[in-house]
Amino acid sequence: MKATRRDYAAVVGRAGAKCRLFFFCGPDEAGASAAAARTIAGFADPGERVDLSGQELKGDPARLLDEARSTSLFGDSRHVYVRVNGEEAHDAIRTYAEMADSGEAANAWPVVIVATSATDKSRSAKLLLKRDDALVAVFYPPEPGEVTAQVRSMADAAGLRLSGGLAERIARAASLDVRLARSEVEKLALYLDASPHSPRLADGEALDAIGAKTEEDGIMPLVDAALGGKTGQLTTQLARMREVSLNPVGVALALERRVAQLAGLAARFGPGDEMTAFLARERVFFRDRDEIGNQLHRWSGAKLERLVPRLTDLHRSLLTNSQSAELLLARELTLIARYAASRR
Repeated sequence: MKATRRDYAAVVGRAGAKCRLFFFCGPDEAGASAAAARTIAGFADPGERVDLSGQELKGDPARLLDEARSTSLFGDSRHVYVRVNGEEAHDAIRTYAEMADSGEAANAWPVVIVATSATDKSRSAKLLLKRDDALVAVFYPPEPGEVTAQVRSMADAAGLRLSGGLAERIARAASLDVRLARSEVEKLALYLDASPHSPRLADGEALDAIGAKTEEDGIMPLVDAALGGKTGQLTTQLARMREVSLNPVGVALALERRVAQLAGLAARFGPGDEMTAFLARERVFFRDRDEIGNQLHRWSGAKLERLVPRLTDLHRSLLTNSQSAELLLARELTLIARYAASRR
């Protein structure tokens, strides 16, 4: 089975319990991860979570099915959650599918895979597309209006009534990353002591009070300085990052999302296209067009494709080396900016 952002919830609902393996992929890693989390929350009894990495499965393809068929120490239910890059899980998925076809996975626990740098056209996805017991869901970067609507839904569920354009402000401050947006909504609800049974009105003053950044004074100037080859500005932005304690992982996520957006635009930009008209036709937010146009001039589609796995590795490094995260991020951003500066 196959689904996209717009219909995956309905497809999951129709599939019911017969769907045992979920493969979330696409350039919008944030959307894929959020959908995976919502899918797990929808299980009748998610139970214990067993985490696996792509490298673990690459070294031992049989382990995916082994973990899916294993039992916990106390016999409770469980599910398997896997994060992979590209085709790392291909052999493990093939082994799982072959064993499932022979009846060896009849009572297996659900398996949820989030694959960065993979799409529904990847070899791993093709192993699952025609299966009734598996779902491939592909996610592309959302439009601002989509994330704004999701922010409103999150706020409603948390007991928040958002005034004016606050939902859009939160969406853009999070660089359209639903995970970061959810974090801001949760902090806002906690600050206002809001709940579904005791709703509160949230305004710009409350958002400022919890330290949320707007797009202009948040993380995007740092991202734009790196991808735009503005080495001088980058030095200033890195100093500001330390001063205001910007979250390195949040910056990395915003960088990944911008690169995914650039890759999609680069693939559609034709030889005869004029940049300003092209960006307007693609409905790029008008405030972003100058920066994105500059970045497209500096980064080819092929270079962007090679940058994606590098950023995935950076993201992982930041998560596992929190004490040196700022240093790791600054080093990578400096390398990116120097390369972009040489591409005029």
